[in-house]
Parts: sequence; structure tokens; C-alpha cells
Amino acid sequence: MSVEAHPGPLQNMSLAMRAWNIRRKALLMGEVQGQGYIGQALGVADMLAVSYFHALDYRADDPEWEGRDRFYLSIGHYAIALYAVLMEAGILPEEELETYGMDDSRMPMSGMASYTPGMEITGGSLGQGLGIAVGAALGLKRKKSPAFVYNLMSDGELGEGSTWEAVMSGVQWQLDNLICIVDFNNQQADGPSRNALAVGAEAPKWAAFGWYAQEVDGNDIKALVAAFDAARALKDPRPRVIICNSTMCKGIDFLEQREMSHFIRVEADEWTKALTVLEEGKPE
Repeated sequence: MSVEAHPGPLQNMSLAMRAWNIRRKALLMGEVQGQGYIGQALGVADMLAVSYFHALDYRADDPEWEGRDRFYLSIGHYAIALYAVLMEAGILPEEELETYGMDDSRMPMSGMASYTPGMEITGGSLGQGLGIAVGAALGLKRKKSPAFVYNLMSDGELGEGSTWEAVMSGVQWQLDNLICIVDFNNQQADGPSRNALAVGAEAPKWAAFGWYAQEVDGNDIKALVAAFDAARALKDPRPRVIICNSTMCKGIDFLEQREMSHFIRVEADEWTKALTVLEEGKPE
């Protein structure tokens, strides 16, 4: 991580605290609109904390710094989670939180790169992010840049043919500067992912295509740190993938226990309740 990104005591904040802050900001944004893909945001908070405060090299005051690692959000409807971490990183001002999803806001409900500093691509239609990441990683290699490309995608995208074309291309071009993060929460618009085309054995499947594949608990920060470090340190001309088995609504027990679906409905009186529950679980 660039020292210029987080000077002083901010560097000492734990990753667990960063993840907690991301969850809190996401809930506050959801409360503004009374809706949002909050289940996904709560589920990926740990992955985003490790990405932005352990793995990525960037400069908060210069989001387009040429030497930065790129973070691509393939899943555009997860934008509420990315906005939360961009605020936590100091790339977006926290004062804009209450503008989420409003007219003229820099934080539309589905992410758009032309609107938001720090958002590298416009996510969706799903299945496109990894292909864009492959192109970017190839371009960086040809420029002899040491930067990495991280691509966060959903388990539902594993059913897209374009994803597997990108998987094969990454191997063909020996993109050892490409790290794909799969949020496997087993939910997509048509129901559980495992009832669709993601039928299990994801890591062996990617490995069979030639990727360095790891599978971890996506809500275990220590496991995520170890996996991210192993992916980046590997001395092998292969792209890397980390499959993160996550829990939607992680950290808010009454939402975790709700019948899961692609879009979790939160009633008007439950936003404050969720924030209270989160506060009770605040890291030391």
C-alpha cells in the first residue's frame, strides 16, 4: 500500500475495524434510500477491507495515479459497498454519504465510472468485468508496470460464457498481475447459485483452466490476508483467483437469519435496529 495513501495513525487501525466502518457506512447509505443491495455490502466488507487496507497500492489524493493497483467492481449493483470503502479510504468525502442514489449524486445506486472517483469501471451487464480486467492486466504488462489488477465478481457470473473466455485468455497471456476475487454468497436473481450453473468444486475448476486457485472463508480476515498475500507473492506466470465463501448480511444477526434472496428487504424501522446491532459488535 502506498504510504501516501494513509499517513499517520490511520495505518494502525485494524482490518476488523475497517470492515466494521465499511458496514456502518453501507447501512447509513441504505437508510438514506430505504433500500439497496445491503446484504451483499455487509457480506463483502471483509474482502474490501483487506483489499484497500492491506493489498492495494493507491493514493487517496490522486485516484488516477498511473502506478496504482486497479480494483474493478464487475458487479455494479454492489456499488454501495464500494462507495463505503472509498469513503473509508479517503477517496470520497464522507459528507456525500447522504446523497447516495439521489439526483446529481456522485454515488448512483448502480456504479458508474464516469460519476465516481476511484470507481475504475462501470459494472454490469454481469460477466464483463473479468474480460476488462484481462485487457487492463495485459496492457499494464506491456507497459512494464508493476501494478496489479484486482477484479471482484459474483458467483452468478460463473454461469456467464464471457467469464470463461476471460479465464482462458488470462492463462494464454500469462497474466500473473491479475487477481480475481469471487464473492460466493450462493445467491443470484433466479435463486441459489448452486441451483443454477455454479455447482461446486470452483477452485479445482479454475485450477484446471490453469489459474492459481484458493478458496477461503470470505468473512475470515486472517484467512483473507493469507490468501491475498499468497496470490500476490506467487512467482509463477499464472493469473490468480480467490474464491470467497461469504455470508450475506454478515454482522447483523437478524438479517443473516432472514430467508436469503438476491435482494434483502429491510423495513423502514429496521435500519436503526441494524445499526444498533452493528454497534454492539464493534471491534475492540
